[in-house]
Amino acid sequence: MTTTSSYVEPSPAASPDDRAPTASTTRIVPRRHPGRWASAAVALLVFAMVLNSVVRNDAFQWSVVGHYFTTSAVLDGLLLTVWLTAAVMTLGFLLGTVLATMRLSANPVLRTLSWGYVWIFRSTPLLVQLLFWFNIGTLYPTLGLGIPFGPQFVTVKTVNLLGPTLTALIGLTLHETAYAAEVVRGGILSVDPGQARAAQALGLSRRRTLRRIVVPQAMRSIVPTAGNMLIGTLKGTSIVSVLAVHDLLYSAQLIYNQTYQVIPLLMVATLWYIAVTSVLGVGQYYVERHYARGDARALPPTPLRRLRDQFGAARVWLRRVTAADARPAVGGDR
Repeated sequence: MTTTSSYVEPSPAASPDDRAPTASTTRIVPRRHPGRWASAAVALLVFAMVLNSVVRNDAFQWSVVGHYFTTSAVLDGLLLTVWLTAAVMTLGFLLGTVLATMRLSANPVLRTLSWGYVWIFRSTPLLVQLLFWFNIGTLYPTLGLGIPFGPQFVTVKTVNLLGPTLTALIGLTLHETAYAAEVVRGGILSVDPGQARAAQALGLSRRRTLRRIVVPQAMRSIVPTAGNMLIGTLKGTSIVSVLAVHDLLYSAQLIYNQTYQVIPLLMVATLWYIAVTSVLGVGQYYVERHYARGDARALPPTPLRRLRDQFGAARVWLRRVTAADARPAVGGDR
C-alpha cells in the first residue's frame, strides 16, 4: 500500500513591520478639535478688543477713579453698604426661619398667616415698599406701647423714631424675610422625610433630629440660594439711595454732583461692588464645600488645587513632548 505525505513548508519569520500592532506599540493620537480652538481664539480676540477699548478710553478718566477710590466719603458709604447687607441677611433669615416653621406647621392659622406674608411682600416691588415705610408717619403719626385695644403708656412720634437708615433696614429686612422663608422651607423639604422618621424610631428628640440630621442636609440646598441672595442684597442696597441713605452709590452721587465727573465716580462704585461681591463669592464656595461633606460625591477641589493640577498636567505634557522629540528614529529607508 502506498502512502502519501504532505509537506508544508514553514513560513518565514514575520518581519517586525508585518506583526500585528499591540497596545505597547500602538500610538494613540488625540482627537482634534479645530472648532473648539477657533471659538476660543474668537472669544479671546473679542475680549482683548473690549479690554483695549476700556483701558485706552480717556472718557473713563482712570486717574480720577484712582483718586476717589479710597476717599473717606466712599469708604464710609462702602462700610454702611456692607453693614446694611449683613444686618438685612441676618435678620431676614432669622425671621424667615420662623416663617418657614410656621408654613410647615400643622396649625392652619400659622400656615395661612405665613403664606399671606410671603404673598404680600413678594407681590410688591421693593422700591414701593421702601417708599411706603419712608412715609409711614403719614398713616401712623405716633407709635405707642400699652394694653392692646386699651390705654397707651408710652408714645413717640414716628418721624423722630424712623430715620432714613432705620427705614431702609426695616424695608429691606421685611422684603428679604419673605424670600428667605421660601429658601429655608425648600431646603427642609428637600430632605427625605424617612430620615426624620428613622431618627424618631431611634429615640432622638425632634429638636436633636432637626439640628443633627435635617438641617445639615438642608443646608446643601439652602447655601447656594442664600449666597445668591446675599450678593443680590449687596447690590440691591443701592436702591436705598432714593431715601438719601449714605450708602456707596449715594456717596458717589454726592461727589459727582459737585464735580460733574459722573463716569469716574460710577466706576468707583462699580469696582467696589465687584470687589466685595468677589469676596462673598469665595466665602460662598467654601461654605458650600463644607456642607458637601458626607455626600456620596467627592468634595470639589479648591481653586488652588485646580491650578496646581493644571500646572502638573501641563508639566507632564511638556515632558512627554520633549521625550518624543528626543527619541532616536528606528529603522530607515529601505
